[in-house]
Amino acid sequence: MKVCVIGAGVIGCATAYELARQGQEVHLLDAEQAPGLGTSYANGAQLSYSYVEPFASPATLRGLPKMLFSSGSAVRFQPRWDWRQWAWGLQFLRACSAKQSLQGTAQLLEMARSSRATLARWMAEEAWSFDFEENGKLVLCPSLESLRLQERQVALQAAMGCQQEVLGPRECLEKEPALQFAPAMKWAGGVWTSDECIGDPHRLCVDLVASIRSRGGSVSMGVQARTFVRHGGRVSAVVTDQGEITADAFVLATGPRVVSLAAQLGIYLPIYPIKGYSITVPFRVGALKPRASVTDLGRKTVFAPLGTNLRVAAMAEVGASGLDVPADRVNTMVAAVAQTFPGLCDLDAPTVWAGLRPATPTSVPVVGRWRESNVFLNVGHGALGFTLAAGSATSIAHSILEYPTIKMTGNIRRAAEDASVPGAIEAADMPVSPSSSSRIQ
Repeated sequence: MKVCVIGAGVIGCATAYELARQGQEVHLLDAEQAPGLGTSYANGAQLSYSYVEPFASPATLRGLPKMLFSSGSAVRFQPRWDWRQWAWGLQFLRACSAKQSLQGTAQLLEMARSSRATLARWMAEEAWSFDFEENGKLVLCPSLESLRLQERQVALQAAMGCQQEVLGPRECLEKEPALQFAPAMKWAGGVWTSDECIGDPHRLCVDLVASIRSRGGSVSMGVQARTFVRHGGRVSAVVTDQGEITADAFVLATGPRVVSLAAQLGIYLPIYPIKGYSITVPFRVGALKPRASVTDLGRKTVFAPLGTNLRVAAMAEVGASGLDVPADRVNTMVAAVAQTFPGLCDLDAPTVWAGLRPATPTSVPVVGRWRESNVFLNVGHGALGFTLAAGSATSIAHSILEYPTIKMTGNIRRAAEDASVPGAIEAADMPVSPSSSSRIQ
């Protein structure tokens, strides 16, 4: 079977790789000149298999006034005259219930387990080098209130199979000795998860593409998908700026760009971009490097040691447009490094980055076949694209090849059965765009 995968971020590269691994004829294409240059390029680098709690939650709802009116908030909602944002926002508010948050956590944890197992299987077969390390994760809580909230989440996730420890301040230092140089920083405690991992998502994309080519797959960079050629209820080709590409099946994995591309097929996707930022700074020679990835809940900032550098990622902005990186955001992240790990890094010339995370209101991605067509969707992973890529790829491959799938429940619109990914929003249940005149019949 010939499968065309549109989008060469970590989701698309992983999907194309798994299909090639299973002996299919694969054609991967992307508008960028190289793989992994979009949302996958310089994100937080954490494979957060036990930290998948949806963005929409009662806690987020309580903090909404600050997000709307505080310019210094790490999480910002910026209202715009955009009907898609308002539609997404209303669905997001409905998803902030305790029941929906619990359901989303269970779904995403199941997807994360599948992804962990799949990536381990791939790595056993391939000689990849993307700074992967199972080094554990320490989440620092700035107050007793935040620590109590984390304790409840740990107890909740323990019933779902997660193994985590709640720590006091001294135990946090024992887990991460590099924190000892920040005496001015005070934490009420933290949560330790020993089997969390890190890696460079951009380098993984490069490795995946090399493996796709070694297995006979085609990769076309700098090719923009524009629309589709359809016959009845099926797509026969994708029309690009360089001609048509025919295939038996098509996978849409274009991150935040998927909304406009899917609209060409009459598909409305409840996906909206959430902007995030990162800096990458080199370690100083002789400095005591962190051995674990660290998340500071108070600052909403993550720190991941990647080879000779520290990756620092922060902020979530709903409504921010463009990929500019404001100086105040850079200064905030630089200050976080200086205060949390003083003397660790050279902070004079950080490498800055901004990306747009394609998020659904529930944080549960859209993965599976679009109705009865030969179009498949693998989108909407938000900040969890790196974490969920491998499992989502395997599920899409199984769906295309019509392997048995796991029955799960949970959907934006209703409880769905026969979902391609455990817990994923079933693509067949996505509503058709009311404004589109071209639809798959």
